[in-house]
Amino acid sequence: MTRAAFAADSAISHGREFHENRDGTRGPRSEFQRDRDRVIHSIAFRRLRSKTQVFIAPDGDHYRTRLTHSLEVAQIGRVIARALGLDEDLTEALCLAHDLGHPPFGHAGEKALAQAMERYGGFDHNAQSLRILMRLESPYCDHDGLNLTWDTLEGLAKHNGPVADPNWALAELDAEFPLALDRYPSLEAQVAAVADDIAYDNHDIDDGLRAGFLELDELLTLDFVASQWREVEKSFPHAERERQLRELVRGQIGLMVNDVIEQARRATNGMGSVDEVRAADRMSAGFSPAMQADERTLKRFMYDKLYYHPEQLETADRARDVVARLFAAYEQDDTILPGDWQDKLPAEEPARSRHIADFIAGMTDRYAMRECTRIYGRAPDRLSNV
Repeated sequence: MTRAAFAADSAISHGREFHENRDGTRGPRSEFQRDRDRVIHSIAFRRLRSKTQVFIAPDGDHYRTRLTHSLEVAQIGRVIARALGLDEDLTEALCLAHDLGHPPFGHAGEKALAQAMERYGGFDHNAQSLRILMRLESPYCDHDGLNLTWDTLEGLAKHNGPVADPNWALAELDAEFPLALDRYPSLEAQVAAVADDIAYDNHDIDDGLRAGFLELDELLTLDFVASQWREVEKSFPHAERERQLRELVRGQIGLMVNDVIEQARRATNGMGSVDEVRAADRMSAGFSPAMQADERTLKRFMYDKLYYHPEQLETADRARDVVARLFAAYEQDDTILPGDWQDKLPAEEPARSRHIADFIAGMTDRYAMRECTRIYGRAPDRLSNV
């Protein structure tokens, strides 16, 4: 396939923070392929299999976790990247790494950590992803972090656009390895961001219907969903309802993907380099105005019916309590931290509390519950509502 003139190019990457010698013993891969592979082989990536996507610590095997969500984002991202002639390996690396910084229990856990860390600069899962990749995940002998390319790191740092006011974690990393936070990222990063939206908008519908938190009749009050549903019923009138619902989700994803491809083609018409994408005055990959309006309507519906469902909120409160209690326990008595985390614990604030937050943020849902039980004797009941 022909590479677009505005695609990122691993042959002229902005490089890595730490120099690496290449002796040819680890395969003929591009720099972006190496980034993707380092993410896949990381401990932080493996932990995503037991971190909340929508439902906290789900008992059912059919519900999505952060890991399966990230894989689905990568699939959607690669489809869009290929259609636009972008670098698929960079796009995939960004999609797979975008949620590495999420603590246990998803946004509920993040809120608890942000509150606990308010005196010390707060907590942000996106900046934590960079912190993991650049400092915490350190399997190499000669440098900290995974030493990913500048192109991958800048895409993760600002996949939603320029960052005018970075929090302490991102500001520290940017000071040591500047990521041009005031500019837009590559189109590959923009595609990864919109692929994330497409994946969770539609796959959360699938999980919500499966769990009984969403009802089809309510979903069909959204005109654009109802229109797609009519097409499904027309094309597959005798299919089982569950299969029709799966077809509805696939159809919605297809509509959004095609919309993004068409919009990006228009926005990049005449662009001759990735630098022009970064220097633009707006994002070049996203939804059309009509699709953006529909997508926002869907998000409002999902917040009202699923994310803010009373049972979800009650479970989130219990999850926040677990994280808050863990932070308080480690803060008051650091001898209950695992030995390797004790050994590296800084003596002074704010580094001490940030170190504790790093430990908690890396936990899976179940490990956090086990730690809470170990320290306090029990964890809150019913942390899974599906």
